[in-house]
Amino acid sequence: MGGKEWSKILLVQTSFLGDTVLTLPLIAEIKRRFPAAKLSLLCTPVGKELLDGQPVLDEIIVDDKRRADKGWSGLWRKARALKAKGFALGLCPHKSFRSALLLCLARIPHRVGFRQSKGWFLFNSLASRNARKHDVERNLSILEALGIELGDCNPAMELHVPSNTREAARRLLAGLGVNTEKLIVGVNPGSVWPTKRWAAGSFSALIRLLKRDVECEVVLFGGPEDVPVAREIELQSSARVVNVAGTIPLRMLPAVLAHCALLITNDSGPMHIAVALGVPVVAIFCATTPALGFYPYTSKAVVVEKNLSCRPCSGHGGRRCPLGTEDCIRLIAPERVLRAAQQLLQDVPAMSLADLAGRQPRLVSA
Repeated sequence: MGGKEWSKILLVQTSFLGDTVLTLPLIAEIKRRFPAAKLSLLCTPVGKELLDGQPVLDEIIVDDKRRADKGWSGLWRKARALKAKGFALGLCPHKSFRSALLLCLARIPHRVGFRQSKGWFLFNSLASRNARKHDVERNLSILEALGIELGDCNPAMELHVPSNTREAARRLLAGLGVNTEKLIVGVNPGSVWPTKRWAAGSFSALIRLLKRDVECEVVLFGGPEDVPVAREIELQSSARVVNVAGTIPLRMLPAVLAHCALLITNDSGPMHIAVALGVPVVAIFCATTPALGFYPYTSKAVVVEKNLSCRPCSGHGGRRCPLGTEDCIRLIAPERVLRAAQQLLQDVPAMSLADLAGRQPRLVSA
């Protein structure tokens, strides 16, 4: 299907921050396929804060669906604003009915989505979303509705950080007392869903082990909502850590993470950001499982999990453990996470280009 008439293309992704990061390969592939088109992304306010300035995007439009654009009146206002921009093609890897309806109300003449979308009947062209694939590949597969095969797409996930921003982040860390000449290990204890969060006490024990066995600086990451747990971890660790939770704006997070030799993290948005930066990742999967398709999309990763028949308890992880045991959290030993970290720190520098070409992390049970 030809695309030379598509002078303006809109991509819609208004889900969580991690989902937006996983759309980066699709964004890059659209720009590669249609370089003359103006490419716009419709995303949440936090998505804009993170991706502002990315060279593959010509425009970012905010859909503040929980505040300013909330409800039917907000939807109509946003649709009118999009219609005025004259988009010729709209692509929607987001499966929500609202996103499909928004493209339809905006009168975008060619609308592409998934058959599995709740608003599938509002699209002109449909692609199949394979639940068994990683979400990066699922997002890219929407292009099959335009005659572009998934196997011909580049799945690399890259987040651009300007050199001046990276240097500003180095100065910020140095100002907080981090020796940037030493190996820096980032620790991210947050996640949107409580059952995806490893216990604070386990993170504290891990930091003590890290400081004992690895010559490194430890930096605690987190958003404003993670300040209490980060402070608890800092106090319980009885070791020198630099706690930046709630102090670094999201737009600066990639530049700061880029200085880490390793990130130890829950299944979360920062995990995907680290992957997009090429930072090795130890990912702790509690309630969720890699089979859901949101594992770190890199061979420079180890996923630590406890194999339990009750996992996953839901697609995202729930607010509380349905069984009341929290075994998926409680039974992951800090010593197992430490060994995974040491394994990555030892193995990644020795990896060949062939090793790094894969997208599968190593899976280990705690």
